[in-house]
Amino acid sequence: MLTCKDVAEYFLSLQDEDAGDLISNMKLQKLVYYAQGCHLALYDEPLFEDRIEAWLYGPVVPNLYREYKKYGSAPIPNPEDMDFSKFNDEEREFLDEVYDVYGQFSAWKLRNMAHEDVPWRAASENREAISNRSMKAYFKAQMENGEAED
Repeated sequence: MLTCKDVAEYFLSLQDEDAGDLISNMKLQKLVYYAQGCHLALYDEPLFEDRIEAWLYGPVVPNLYREYKKYGSAPIPNPEDMDFSKFNDEEREFLDEVYDVYGQFSAWKLRNMAHEDVPWRAASENREAISNRSMKAYFKAQMENGEAED
């Protein structure tokens, strides 16, 4: 199983600085959240083990947040020694698709989108972690209704 850091580094490796396609910590948190939710909906299992919490600015993986906190709201640089061999073809295709769908949006747009999602709203009201069960149910329903890309 991948770690949330593996997923984050994969997304960071896709950013194109020359095209102005940069990823801040806030944007990265939302991309990882959407990857987990979509993976749960499509494959009935988590992409990574780390829990996602409902923070003020949306879904956050605390360990991942702390890893990149030093960059503040600035772009996080591409990983220097990216090891793509840890990803199988299916995982790479999946992550590429998530990035194609959600990577086009700004950090604030993703934050606003996540604030509309039932898993974040329910967890933030109850001050608890966002459960895999709630993400799976929500994203599966979104995909079945054609409201989210798969």
